[in-house]
Amino acid sequence: MADRDLIARLAFGSMAAQTLRAAVRLRVAELVGDTPRGAAAVAADAGTEPQAMARLLRALAGLGLLKEHGPDSFSVTAAGALLAPGHPESLTSFVRMFTEPAIIRAWEHLDDSVRSGEVAFDTVFGTDFFSHLAQHPELSAEFNAAMSQAVAETAAVLPYAFDFGKFSSVTDVGGGDGTLLAGVLGAHPGLSGVVLDTEQGLAGASRTLERYGLTGRCSLVAGDFFRSVPEGSDLYLIKSVLHDWSDDQVVTILTHCRQVLPPGGLVLIVEPVLPESVDATADAEITYLSDLNMLVNLGGRERSRADFAKVCRRAGLALKSVTPLAEAEPFCLIEAVAD
Repeated sequence: MADRDLIARLAFGSMAAQTLRAAVRLRVAELVGDTPRGAAAVAADAGTEPQAMARLLRALAGLGLLKEHGPDSFSVTAAGALLAPGHPESLTSFVRMFTEPAIIRAWEHLDDSVRSGEVAFDTVFGTDFFSHLAQHPELSAEFNAAMSQAVAETAAVLPYAFDFGKFSSVTDVGGGDGTLLAGVLGAHPGLSGVVLDTEQGLAGASRTLERYGLTGRCSLVAGDFFRSVPEGSDLYLIKSVLHDWSDDQVVTILTHCRQVLPPGGLVLIVEPVLPESVDATADAEITYLSDLNMLVNLGGRERSRADFAKVCRRAGLALKSVTPLAEAEPFCLIEAVAD
């Protein structure tokens, strides 16, 4: 029975994701709130049919995102509260992005990608993922917001998990809106910083720096890490970037970092590291699904320690160490120095 239940739960997985999407679009978490509230009242505020809303709320309770206190009376759980945009750890944009049709449609062709090894997204949409974002500004803004929400946990942990005090300047390669680097600079007042990303990737970065009072210590560089990386730092930070790209493209990015790395400098990669064999935990499940997402939508991959050592070696770097990032699993700190 347990085996059948597992298969049934997995088969319903896409339905659970769309239930999340509906909850975010209908503002369920913020309308329900912490105090028990009736389904009819929630429906009235959301502008929905009452019985259908009650059914949605029960489904969300079944998923652990709401608690039902009595017939048709609900409040949000700690997890459900993360679906409210006003929550300090909100994941609303993250949910919107990873349930977005532009992400999901290519997954319908996963079997084709497995057969061919090719990216399904490009075939479905006629262009690559990041070019598609550039052509759709609203989707690009949602992607940037999702990445900012996704990195928030790491931004809270990383500054205290690595000895940034040994360095004077850090460049965040592909740093998006600067959330991660803001966390690092906020905890280490002796550091200066640079955020490198495309113009669309940097769209919200100036607001981030202003919010944290870092405009005087951090500069923004619009550029392409496939062409060059700005010189002047002794630490180059790369989080959740390399898994987007093929090995050859990763070698290009790392080579550009190596070319500007001063004596004593370091490249710090923050990504999951696949174990030698599958460890069937919740974090592992997400990592392996992320690996397939890279196959289907981007052409990149999640990598093992041996994989990282190989691309580093090709770029003129030596892998120095791999350390799990406690409290931000499944991420690891991958340190690489000039070979």
